[in-house]
Amino acid sequence: MTDCIFCKIVNGEFNTEFVYENEYAVVFKDINPKADTHLLVVPRKHFESLNELDDEVLLGKLMMTVKEAAKKSGLKSYRTVINTGKEAGQEVFHLHIHILAGNIKL
Repeated sequence: MTDCIFCKIVNGEFNTEFVYENEYAVVFKDINPKADTHLLVVPRKHFESLNELDDEVLLGKLMMTVKEAAKKSGLKSYRTVINTGKEAGQEVFHLHIHILAGNIKL
């Protein structure tokens, strides 16, 4: 995807600081945080939303990435959110998982 902001971030086009990364995903701070800690887990491979993800192994790897990123960030309690589709609040159409902790302002 040439016009996807998350693809550009994954490819290093914006010099975004990753708080965690592995071969499956990158994790970085949300620029419009809805909690004291608000991280985004973004798969390296583009999927428009959870509806397009057809790889159970990758889904598991993404959830393990959530766990590892939360641990590295010192989070013991957190919420995970996946918005799927415009009506559900998805704003960037590249699958991503929100990690929210602390004072959450949803």
